[in-house]
Amino acid sequence: MTGHGDEPFITAVKPLVDAMGGEMLPPDEAGPEDVVLAWEGVDVVAVRLPQLADSLDHILAAMERRQGRPLADLDRKAKQEAVRILEARGAFAVRHGVETVASALGVSRFTVYNYLNREKGA
Repeated sequence: MTGHGDEPFITAVKPLVDAMGGEMLPPDEAGPEDVVLAWEGVDVVAVRLPQLADSLDHILAAMERRQGRPLADLDRKAKQEAVRILEARGAFAVRHGVETVASALGVSRFTVYNYLNREKGA
């Protein structure tokens, strides 16, 4: 992107950007919504963060990779735990978040609401 001295910095932040589902681009291509990262006073890289809905898909895919199988194949307790983690990460603040999560877990929206209510009642 820029000079050779910046490569260790870019290498260091890339896993974080990838985990968030972001995209790295040259700082001079940054838009108003992008985050420009500077190193030693020089703008090195811009990070374009995903939209929340894309982020949710990314989070679900990462959970699936960690489990090593589709989320729909998890047992009830594991699905409840997944819903708890997703709620903590703001998944249900996203438009159609409940539907998206229900679909990934292979359960109904009603079941997701039940899992959420069980957490609040505990």
